[in-house]
Amino acid sequence: MKIAVLADFESAAGYRLGGLEVIIVEDADAAGKILARMVQEGAYALIAVQATLIPDPYRIVRREMRGRDLPVLLPVASSDSAVADPGEDAKTYLRRLIVETIGYEIRIAD
Repeated sequence: MKIAVLADFESAAGYRLGGLEVIIVEDADAAGKILARMVQEGAYALIAVQATLIPDPYRIVRREMRGRDLPVLLPVASSDSAVADPGEDAKTYLRRLIVETIGYEIRIAD
């Protein structure tokens, strides 16, 4: 079984860097339709959904999830909304989060 992330274009790169399959969606309506199809396919163990697109993914696919234990649906904050310190920009936040998580900084040339 696979892991996937439904995200907007700006957030997708970070998930790809983590080696995750990313499905880019443009809006909540498209995200809901794609999520329902993914649940019906039954190929995913975990689907992370950007919360700015679908705050409550279980509500959207309640019918498709009936009788299923998988996939686990996980709403995740976008990089813009996850910034803890209002004075901290998204890049600084992600840099800090990566260092805290893996113990060293990864630099990518602009």
